[in-house]
Amino acid sequence: MEWNHETLKFLSQCFLNTLSPLPEPRRLAEAALTEASDKPNYGLAVLRLVAEPSVDEQIRHSAAVNFKNTLKVHWAPQTNDPSVAQTHTIPDPEKEQIKSLIVTLMVNSSPKIQAQLSEALTIIGKHDFPKAWPTLLPELVRTLDGLSQANDYVSVSGVLTTINSLFKKFRYQFKTNELLLDLKYCLDNLAKPLLEVFKRTASLLDQVNTSGAANASSLKPYMESQRLCCRIFYSLNFMELPEFFEDHMEEWMIEFKKYLTVKYPALEDSGNEGLVLVDELQAAVCENISLYMEKEEDLFQKYLSGFVEAVWGLLVVSSSSSSRERLTVTAIKFLTTVSASVHHTLFARDDILQQICQSIVIPNVMLRDEDEELFEMNYVEFIRRDMEGSDLDTRRRIACELLKGIATNYKEKVTEKVAAQIQLLLASFSENPAANWKHKDCAIYLVVSLATKKAGGNSVSTDLVNVERFFGSVIVPELQSRDVDGFPMLKAGALKFFTMFRNQISKPIAIALLPDVVRFLGSESNVVHSYAASCIEKLLLVNDESKRARYSATDISPFLLVLMTNLFNALQKPESEENQYVMKCIMRVLGVANVSRDVALPCINGLTTVLNRVCENPKNPIFNHYLFESVALLIRRACEQDPSLISAFETSLLPSLQMILSRDVIEFFPYAFQLLAQLVDLNQHPLPGNYMEIFAILLLPESWKKSANVPALVRLLQAFLRKAPHELNQQGRLSSVLGIFNTLVLSPSSDEQGFYVLNTVIENLGYDVISPYISHIWVALFNRLQHNRTVKYVKSLVIFMSLFLVRHGSQNLVGSMNAVQPDVFRAILEQFWIPNLKLITGSLELKLTSVASTRLICESLTPSDSKLWGKMLDSIVTLLSRPEQERVEEEPDVPDFGETVGYNTTFVNLYNAGRREEDPLPEINDPKQFLFKKLVISQNNYNDD
Repeated sequence: MEWNHETLKFLSQCFLNTLSPLPEPRRLAEAALTEASDKPNYGLAVLRLVAEPSVDEQIRHSAAVNFKNTLKVHWAPQTNDPSVAQTHTIPDPEKEQIKSLIVTLMVNSSPKIQAQLSEALTIIGKHDFPKAWPTLLPELVRTLDGLSQANDYVSVSGVLTTINSLFKKFRYQFKTNELLLDLKYCLDNLAKPLLEVFKRTASLLDQVNTSGAANASSLKPYMESQRLCCRIFYSLNFMELPEFFEDHMEEWMIEFKKYLTVKYPALEDSGNEGLVLVDELQAAVCENISLYMEKEEDLFQKYLSGFVEAVWGLLVVSSSSSSRERLTVTAIKFLTTVSASVHHTLFARDDILQQICQSIVIPNVMLRDEDEELFEMNYVEFIRRDMEGSDLDTRRRIACELLKGIATNYKEKVTEKVAAQIQLLLASFSENPAANWKHKDCAIYLVVSLATKKAGGNSVSTDLVNVERFFGSVIVPELQSRDVDGFPMLKAGALKFFTMFRNQISKPIAIALLPDVVRFLGSESNVVHSYAASCIEKLLLVNDESKRARYSATDISPFLLVLMTNLFNALQKPESEENQYVMKCIMRVLGVANVSRDVALPCINGLTTVLNRVCENPKNPIFNHYLFESVALLIRRACEQDPSLISAFETSLLPSLQMILSRDVIEFFPYAFQLLAQLVDLNQHPLPGNYMEIFAILLLPESWKKSANVPALVRLLQAFLRKAPHELNQQGRLSSVLGIFNTLVLSPSSDEQGFYVLNTVIENLGYDVISPYISHIWVALFNRLQHNRTVKYVKSLVIFMSLFLVRHGSQNLVGSMNAVQPDVFRAILEQFWIPNLKLITGSLELKLTSVASTRLICESLTPSDSKLWGKMLDSIVTLLSRPEQERVEEEPDVPDFGETVGYNTTFVNLYNAGRREEDPLPEINDPKQFLFKKLVISQNNYNDD
């Protein structure tokens, strides 16, 4: 695209039309620009349009945004995204021209355009800086120096914003030699000029602040410039203290302390925007001195007491203001770092501790208006912060972290002071509960947040209060309150305390209070009924000293129907339709309770109703996982106990599962297949016709194309193979099944699933049925072994050959393998079976392979074949002699479904839909004893011969 009058006119009109309120001209303009963006020099032409002073500011701003977005897509190849990787990359000559123009243009543009070009420059720098753009930093430094000397601080901030963006990588990337070389280059070019600009700006800021003409607009650009210098300082010092900064520490620290102590009334009194600007500079300083405190404590020591005093003074003021969150958090973090260091004596005095509790901790832990607003308007975020520990950067949590830091050296003093404050807060509440309910909430929060977790468990402890006495006098009255909607934040705090200290609350007291907790499931507050659900769910996980569950089905049976009714009713409340805490509680209760018909039928109907609703728009993967896990658990607990329920469950559930498949709700496919497998397992032969229709769909190659579905499909296929083995050899089904095996076994990512299919075929069909196919099976297995073998594959092959042997005899095993290639069995035995036998894990697999190997040496090998015989025996003995914990894979507990897991990533297993594998050798109890007996018999036979 050549730069001429026609191009200028075309682009100007297009960008003007993109701003049109009418959809049609806007759509046509966007299409025209998309088409033009593939032409050479498009980016350069747009940049020149941005630089054209005769063009309207709005059009140039729109062009600047487009230029930035164009660079995102076209500056560097994006191979991680196949759809983007096919787009063209800007040619090198055009890149060089853009790089030669952009800095000057950015500096000379209006603030709105400058911001867009700064982002564009950062995009280029991410790929090219510094190696492919060595002229950038020197140019930025020259420009910065000239602008600061000319007192053009709007443009100074633009340049510093760009440098700050470029340098952020030194905070977030792993330290490598390459990164350290980049850091050295940046230090060599910028460390000295940065200090010069910082000091020059400080002087200008002081002059304006002390003059009678100071106002917000005159101070703002200097403040912003100093904040950006502080952030760049943080990036350059993050990995280690550079020599230049060590030599000039005094100059930096003098200015840092000044910004924590000097007042800027023209800004601070100008409204919230001015105060935020001051706070952000002070917060940046706090982060810098925290960094030096952590990394260079000795060098920083001489400045420490002055900074502690300055930060202290700031906190006393900022803690009383609800809008100064970031400054408060960063300031407390600095004091926390100091409190846990060798300089902790600064906090040793009683009066200092008293002030910390009264002036810093209590004001920051006390609920604020914004906490109440979050509680009411965004319960998910409130719980994420309050109960799940993501609130580390909030005032409440960081204030408690300060106390924990001081307690590392002064635990008794901290305990005494905080305990006294808790009693004062509770006394204040008692005087006027309605007015001072936040004081009680504050007391509960302090106890919960300062509790310490015991090693290796979920149990917590505290020295602040006697837990049982505190629970009885402070928590129980809230739990027994008949008004489940009164003072909801206080009720939430009480439920959280019960949940946290569940191990310390005796079983009789907890059981007596459980019906009260069940009542809170009816609260209109999303947080309260979520906390009630979480409390019940966590209580049911408590174990006694012998590691057995403390609470049984008998304990919850008196109120089970009310509990389940309230849980399902909670899912009807606004914004709780997909409440993961409620659904997780349903899952947990179903896992503990005696699920009678009276409970099972309403539950399966309730769960399928919820399932049908979420099928319309699956958006909460955690909720949906617990939903399907609950269904699987209900099927397992109810139908295995009462088979007469199977038909009722099928009537309720099958239409929902068929809807998932027919409507292509692909997020739920793996779940649906696993539930279908459960239902197939529970049915008797012959399977009903509707199941055989699903079997036909299962055998279609299209069903297996999505890798996340494969484990669930295999699980379902195995269920069909076990329940309908006679139908397998009809209508070409066995050929289709073996075709699936063949496809799966070719890839290391799915070969294990292929063996599951093959093992189920071998286990459930007679040799006469599989013999026409056995040569094809061996050819597929040998090809994979020859071209792409892995340890996992070889172990799976040994397990398969062992199963083949115990099911169909060693003669058929050896004969069928050697029919494919003469004497191949001996080669496989020597090179793969014997060396890898000792690596087998899992109790059933160990038993199967050791018994098969024992039969092999006793039935197909003779002591005269001493070399192989001895090696095989040695492998069997090694396998059977390994310690129990090394050779048996433990059965996991029901896992939590991580919040990071979403749809379309990997297969998610339903723990409760799993099928316990049957022992292929139930008649053999002890493989060691079997080995001994077989060897004795074999030796006797050999002697007789």
